[in-house]
Amino acid sequence: MGDVVKDLAAGTVGGAANLFVGHPFDTIKVKLQSQPAPAPGQLPKYAGAIDAVKQTVAAEGPRGLYKGMGAPLATVAAFNALLFSVRGQMEALLRSEPGVPLTVKQQCIAGVGAGVAVSFLACPTELIKCRLQAQSSLAEAAAASGVAVPKGPIEVAKHVVRDAGARGLFKGLVPTLAREVPGNAVIFGVYEAVKQYLAGGPDTSSLGRGSQIIAGGLAGAAFWLSVYPTDVVKSVIQVDDYRNPRYSGSLDAVRKILAADGVKGLYKGFGPAMARSVPANAATFVAYEITRSALG
Repeated sequence: MGDVVKDLAAGTVGGAANLFVGHPFDTIKVKLQSQPAPAPGQLPKYAGAIDAVKQTVAAEGPRGLYKGMGAPLATVAAFNALLFSVRGQMEALLRSEPGVPLTVKQQCIAGVGAGVAVSFLACPTELIKCRLQAQSSLAEAAAASGVAVPKGPIEVAKHVVRDAGARGLFKGLVPTLAREVPGNAVIFGVYEAVKQYLAGGPDTSSLGRGSQIIAGGLAGAAFWLSVYPTDVVKSVIQVDDYRNPRYSGSLDAVRKILAADGVKGLYKGFGPAMARSVPANAATFVAYEITRSALG
């Protein structure tokens, strides 16, 4: 079995593990990021992460926490095929000779290449996911204009294409690139750095699952710490109305978020994102490592 196929299979398993563990946290993150600014004298729709969980479960049941998972789950194979196979091919190019471990700097470079590749698949996938996750907010705006809110991934995609053409599916590509490129450099670099620290050197082949869990969890936390504001910008742009957009672009979104909420506005939903990052990315890397090892 070729390395690319092995990376595809292992990456798919790792991506599925990430989704099942982390999606409820992601749903709450997007709800907090995309809730509309309250009118003067009014309270926001959600008082915080716990309140968002309570309202979601009360209105939609526990299944509401997994809303929008269909789109990323359907594309998890392709997404992780790109992420891990591009990273693997970058590793092969950067490696001085077969079998030699990469340095932390080289892992960061490999992560940059993987980040560029996956952005073009992540953007339309996350646009559909975010619009489903933020459905309660969108429903209120739609009700005011008499427009029905689409109910599933396919219907969301059809509505987007109807309103903005196929390129509408790539709304938010710039902040997606701004998140994925540096974010993947950080996540793979930190993962390798922590493994080498725990192993006491560049050879990390003897590390146990516990060490991989620690390295994966810390790498995931580092990802969100480094790029979270760009994720907020991406989310608000992707759930924005196509016909009467509130934001003209990424910079305009940043300016309006800062004007309305200050710097803290760029960190809406940060708590759920960080709470998700450790277990979800630990699950991703451990599942990947187990599967990759089993495939030889």
